[in-house]
Amino acid sequence: MAKKKHTRFEDLEDKYFGKVGTPEREQYEFDLNMEMIGDKIKQLRLKKHMTQTELGELIGVKRAQISKLENGNHSASISTLMKVFHAMKAKIKFRIESDDSVEFAF
Repeated sequence: MAKKKHTRFEDLEDKYFGKVGTPEREQYEFDLNMEMIGDKIKQLRLKKHMTQTELGELIGVKRAQISKLENGNHSASISTLMKVFHAMKAKIKFRIESDDSVEFAF
């Protein structure tokens, strides 16, 4: 019986999206993070029984902008993300780490 070779997810990411630190990999990770943020926006909006139009009106944007945020098709500014989460009465924290281990969160 042949032994199955298992591939780690990290190895697949390296193969298809580039090694960590390459521009291709950074873009992949950015897109993935935006998709995760979009999912959270949608979950919270639905939990609050809000439509995309209602959320957009609260922060001064059109429904299409909210749709793009939720689908990860938009690289929103931090201020826009903060407005979205604030409108839904959700706390948001950002954490920044640098090479010299200095951390900053707000």
